[in-house]
Amino acid sequence: MTQNNTKTYQKILSVKKLQVPSDWLSIKTIDMHTGGEPLRVILDGFPKIEGGSVLEARHYVKKNYDYLRKALMFEPRGHADMYGCLLIPPNDEDADFGILFLHNEGYSTMCGHAIIAITTLAVAMGWVEVNEPETMVKIDAPCGRITSFAKVKNGKVEGVYFHGVPSFVVAFDQTIELPGLGKVEYDLAYGGAFYAYVNANKLGMELTPENYNLLIRKGMDIKRAVMESRVNIKHPFEEDLSFLYGTIFIGGPISEGIDSRNVCIFAEGEVDRCPTGSGVSGRMSIHFGKNEIAVGETMTIESITGSVFKGSVVRTEQYGQFEAVIPQVEGTAFITGQHEFLIDPDDPFKEGFFLR
Repeated sequence: MTQNNTKTYQKILSVKKLQVPSDWLSIKTIDMHTGGEPLRVILDGFPKIEGGSVLEARHYVKKNYDYLRKALMFEPRGHADMYGCLLIPPNDEDADFGILFLHNEGYSTMCGHAIIAITTLAVAMGWVEVNEPETMVKIDAPCGRITSFAKVKNGKVEGVYFHGVPSFVVAFDQTIELPGLGKVEYDLAYGGAFYAYVNANKLGMELTPENYNLLIRKGMDIKRAVMESRVNIKHPFEEDLSFLYGTIFIGGPISEGIDSRNVCIFAEGEVDRCPTGSGVSGRMSIHFGKNEIAVGETMTIESITGSVFKGSVVRTEQYGQFEAVIPQVEGTAFITGQHEFLIDPDDPFKEGFFLR
């Protein structure tokens, strides 16, 4: 090794932080996953968000800062299945904070895996008063208030469960016709977002990683066909929540001791790596409506990666014209890293792109 190389290497060891030009944007995040599903928590560097409520803030970000959603979710900083969130003020002082959800298509109304992850992070960061064996966190999402509970032992979160918004069935046993699939039966339900629930066994589709691309294609075909049908996808109180978010394929379990398997195809062809918290919430309303689960009974549901959520019904209540359930969903989340993302205004790919 030459002396010059030695000096260069010593400089590498001593200079480890880039001096960021003043015209670059720096955004700091903590990245996590829940059951394999990513969550990029945006903590610093995002411009000021206006709005008197979470839904108003969602409108404001969509109108003014959508380029930052793309920059942080799309390649090269993210990927087609990246998911993120922004923490904002709550709707009122009774909640701890508000949250906005980001993905490849836009801004979802509810995300269970993000609730589990952000509750875990809130305890780890000391954002909330930590109590053992259980710490309660109140979060205002676009769909409404979510109450979550972190199971804490020796200061560490061992799991999280949350009580979702009222979840209900819009219609059982609906059908659409699709080329290559024929007649497809589905139930339409809401668990913070609207989903079409399809029995994968009836379509001869296995819910395994080997069928990843097939599930995306068929899931999006079903989603588009349901959107084009006459079925009424309407939230009883909020027009902003009245859209179909995705298709959830339901199949038999692969792992021992599990009741069922979920694969959710949502947004613009994203595949949920976890069992989908809002999807499990909607499933609880379906199973309760079919007398397949009672209040207090638990169902274990695995994802395409084999990660597991526990779902149950806490209670029932009237929600507009719907007989709704309050679902409980439980899972675990983990921190994967801390990041400072830089956006160079001269970068031709500063707003990101997709190759899929």
